Amino acid sequence: MIHEARGMSVGACCKMVAPDTNPWDTAPLTPLFFMWTEMMVAMMIPSAAPMILTFATVQRKRREQRRPFVPTGIFLSGYLLAWTIFSALAAIAQWILHAKALLSPMMIGNNQIFGGALLVAAGIFQFTPLKNACLTQCRSPLNFLLTDWREGKFGAFVMGLKHGAYCTGCCWILMLLLFVAGVMNLFWIAAIAIFVLAEKITPKSFRLGKIAGALLIAWGAWMLATAS
Repeated sequence: MIHEARGMSVGACCKMVAPDTNPWDTAPLTPLFFMWTEMMVAMMIPSAAPMILTFATVQRKRREQRRPFVPTGIFLSGYLLAWTIFSALAAIAQWILHAKALLSPMMIGNNQIFGGALLVAAGIFQFTPLKNACLTQCRSPLNFLLTDWREGKFGAFVMGLKHGAYCTGCCWILMLLLFVAGVMNLFWIAAIAIFVLAEKITPKSFRLGKIAGALLIAWGAWMLATAS
């Protein structure tokens, strides 16, 4: 990711996509997909660490007791499949936004109304029941395992996929904020990844998500109000 970000500073969008302002054909969709997948792996595995480590602990104890156990990688592969699907949709979204001239050749939003509207939407989403329901599942690894436990390798894969779906439902619009700040902006990639982790591990009483939602709404409203 650092290599690709450095490449952008000298005019490269990603490994296989040269920056331009003309509509793309479908060829760039593949490198865009791999770019988004790479980012989602880097951003989401740290935030999923509590869940992954809890699953690994349970399986290690089952192995010590000579009971059937499943490698943690199978659970993780199911989790990553959910984000891989999101990456495919994000790549298509970027392809469309480029065609509509809403992204610069450096993959940064160049339309203040679009950016402001996306920020406001992300802020509002922080207050929705869907956000709360998904975040609750992400905050409680042990509760998730107790209520959604499935035996066997396929069961572990399905569990990972389901947990990944909850995380995707919780964070999808936060990832789309990269269209505002820059798809390969390493500062914002790190900031969003840290926020996602903090939102999952801090107590609900901290209301971190609500505070962030209010700030996003205010930021988006300011962008809309100052749009020319």
